[in-house]
Amino acid sequence: MSLKKWFAEKWVDIGSKRKDGSFAPCGRTKQKKDAKRKYPKCVPMSKAMRMSAKQKQSAVRRKRIAEKVRQRKGKSPINVKTIVNKK
Repeated sequence: MSLKKWFAEKWVDIGSKRKDGSFAPCGRTKQKKDAKRKYPKCVPMSKAMRMSAKQKQSAVRRKRIAEKVRQRKGKSPINVKTIVNKK
């Protein structure tokens, strides 16, 4: 995948679904209302539409657990696999 295509994709936060069924845009701003939001799990919109509800819940749960367990040094990102294949 080219970097140009990666930037052109619409990235959404699968951890914050709105009442109308859409997702919030990826990331957080420095506004007070976003300070309350939990750590975002961002994926491209095309991938979010393909994922089942359980896959989304699992990905968000694993991301937030990793955030709590790991003491963040600076602002380094925490990466967690989006879809885990269990055998």
